[in-house]
Amino acid sequence: MTHDHDLVLRPTAAQTEAALNPPPGRNGGDLVVETLAGLGATTVFGLPGQHALGMFDALRRSDLRYIGLRVENNAGFAADAYGRITGEAAPLLLSTGPGALTSLAALQEAAAASAPVLAISSQVPTAGLGGGRHGYLHELPDQSASFRGVVKSVHTVRTQSQIPSAVAAAWKSALTAPHGPVWVEIPQDVLLAETSLPVVTGGDAFPEELPPRPELTAVAADLLSRAERPAIIAGGGVVRADASGKLRQLAELLQAPVVTTPGGKGAFPWTHPLSLQSWLEDRYTTDFLEDADVLLVVGSGLGELSSNYHTFKPRGRVVQIEADLGKLESNHPALGIHADARLALQALLETVERRTDDSAPERVRDVLSRVKERIASQELTLEQDVLASVRGALPADSPSFWDMTILAYWAWSAFDAKGPNHMHSAQGAGGLGYGFPAALGAAAADPTRPVLAVSGDGGALYSIAELATARQYDLNVTWLIIDDGGYGILREYMTDAFGQPTATELTRPDYVALAESFGVPGVRTTPETLAADLAKALAAPGPSVVVLPAVLRMFAPTHLTSER
Repeated sequence: MTHDHDLVLRPTAAQTEAALNPPPGRNGGDLVVETLAGLGATTVFGLPGQHALGMFDALRRSDLRYIGLRVENNAGFAADAYGRITGEAAPLLLSTGPGALTSLAALQEAAAASAPVLAISSQVPTAGLGGGRHGYLHELPDQSASFRGVVKSVHTVRTQSQIPSAVAAAWKSALTAPHGPVWVEIPQDVLLAETSLPVVTGGDAFPEELPPRPELTAVAADLLSRAERPAIIAGGGVVRADASGKLRQLAELLQAPVVTTPGGKGAFPWTHPLSLQSWLEDRYTTDFLEDADVLLVVGSGLGELSSNYHTFKPRGRVVQIEADLGKLESNHPALGIHADARLALQALLETVERRTDDSAPERVRDVLSRVKERIASQELTLEQDVLASVRGALPADSPSFWDMTILAYWAWSAFDAKGPNHMHSAQGAGGLGYGFPAALGAAAADPTRPVLAVSGDGGALYSIAELATARQYDLNVTWLIIDDGGYGILREYMTDAFGQPTATELTRPDYVALAESFGVPGVRTTPETLAADLAKALAAPGPSVVVLPAVLRMFAPTHLTSER
């Protein structure tokens, strides 16, 4: 009797020949790049270093495209964006010690945003492993320990025969919901040594599915079907799961208003009659959601930014669909469904009953009208005009990547992303320097459309070296730098809290001249000419920089007062 688990895929004649007669001159690094190619990778990001040279030498014998950045953290941001745009695991090749550690902030952002990044680092020679103080360059007592609290999984290799399986296991981990960064480390001598192992020809590592428990979706469907005032909060998990279409179907079936989190931008159509847009940092929206008798939260942990800074206190039943077990019911008691958003929404679509509620669109219009009136009372015309100019200049199908800057904070609430997976920011971990290198990664993923990066002058200085990368690879990215003379949002926070700011003012370069010194066209604009200058830059192929000197202000928060 033959069982399914007894079946083995037999190698082809060509694979057998390649296995029996591997080409000469290969090393452990070849096993890395061959495995990546077999898994489906086409592009890798990174930065070479002494211990990783075996890996980088193998690149020239492969068909993988290499995009080299100037700082490891920026390479991590680029890989993060590539993973978000393609849905594939983005390989990130790094060296030992300082090179590896410099990527930590980028990997934290990838973890917070569920971006699939496959980081592969070198290690000190095998003889130096184990925590002893051998004095190797870049030596750490336990390099992987620095990453265990940041990435989804850690995979340590000690022999060449372990490389294909370790890389494949990491790839599978990165792409299993929730997506996220993973870490593989390989000693220098293992990478450099000549190998007699056959060429890696297989590479299937299918991610595991995360279906919902049927008894839980049955209860959820019953609650939603019988609800009088259902509402939905859609987070980044909807975007990562490519579940926006199913979300819209369910919302229309239930006549349930939908608000999207900063990470869920574009998951629901901005102008849909049921769209509360993204005004989560507004008390009117918070009140509306608190009043829902059944609240469906999909792909969000209801963290700080998604709960109006934890002032949100739901009074009805909460149903939470979340792939990250650590986020399930972490902030609010709920009917917790540990599942991929797409699979759970499909289960609900098959079991909920259609609701009729002619009042839902009117209630949505009322909330948005109140929000609009509140913002209008604060005399923030400049900020709204600048954001409108950016939206008008950016093609509807182009992605945008936003650093931690005041205009990005506006965009979280007020920017129409025009579609899922079109707007990304560093709001997951909140580190500076994300926007420009991330945009470079997106441009590498899809060179057919222009990509926009938005930074403040403070964040821009984190990424300025990547102008060289943009020029070297001729990546189609326009970088908008809002120059307000310092760390603008920190200036506001400190002034509000202490009466005056400290350590927020910056000496800046001439960004236009600096861009041009890299061979990248630059232009200084004004709020009045921004739309035209930005549109022109986006329409021109290759990289460009647009600098807007302007001091922007944030709208007043609603979580610090009971005022409506």
